[in-house]
Amino acid sequence: MTFSAADLLIPVPSGSLTIPHLESPDSPRLSLILPTYNEGENIQKIIMVLCQLLDTVIYQDYELIVVDDDSPDYTWKLALELLPDYPQLRVMRRTQEKGLSTAVLRGWQVGTGELLGVIDADLQHPPDVLLKLLESMNSGIDLAVASRHVEGGGVSEWNLWRRFLSRGAQMLGLLILPEVITRLDDPLSGYFIVRRSAIAEIAMSPIGYKILIEVTARGRIEQIAELGYVFEERQAGASKVTWKQYLEYLQHLFKLRFSLP
Repeated sequence: MTFSAADLLIPVPSGSLTIPHLESPDSPRLSLILPTYNEGENIQKIIMVLCQLLDTVIYQDYELIVVDDDSPDYTWKLALELLPDYPQLRVMRRTQEKGLSTAVLRGWQVGTGELLGVIDADLQHPPDVLLKLLESMNSGIDLAVASRHVEGGGVSEWNLWRRFLSRGAQMLGLLILPEVITRLDDPLSGYFIVRRSAIAEIAMSPIGYKILIEVTARGRIEQIAELGYVFEERQAGASKVTWKQYLEYLQHLFKLRFSLP
């Protein structure tokens, strides 16, 4: 029997962006989401690297879920090519919804892990830091964040303008949503692991791409650990950062400001 690419894809959830509780004691330790758009040059390499790393500490006790927003470069199809060799891999192709934050949440909705993580597929997040995040979660904390702004963290070759925009965005967050932003040294990080029980059955409603702020603001997050990492420059593909994302970030902050108790 032969299968088409569509037969191998995970169905996309619909409805509210709510993460279900863990149902089975046989669930994997970690569900790690790779949200993608036009990452065809990177996707196979990052999958192979992540599987090799995770096999050393939680062999066959994890799942990688690629959530692709219908990339014109067929990122989703390139990921599917690896399914025969990587049984922990699952692939979702979204043709209706768009956006990083909702991609992460849709991935977590189909994931079954006790821990829920996210990492960029562009190789700018050093994969080996994931092992430190996992080790940190073993202490019982709710959220482990890879941070550019703690000891051991940094940015590799950012110019002055990009550094200004990043710090400026954080300062705006402190003004608009101080009770959330002050809990994190790097609230704009897109590389972290959260305990499912800390966000299960909570309706999420993010705007844009800074999902960590949504998780910290709405989740039952008590203990947080931040571990330093150096944000690397892209080796392949194009950056997705635009002015639209900064505007969405501001919208998100104000939405949280007026919707939180």
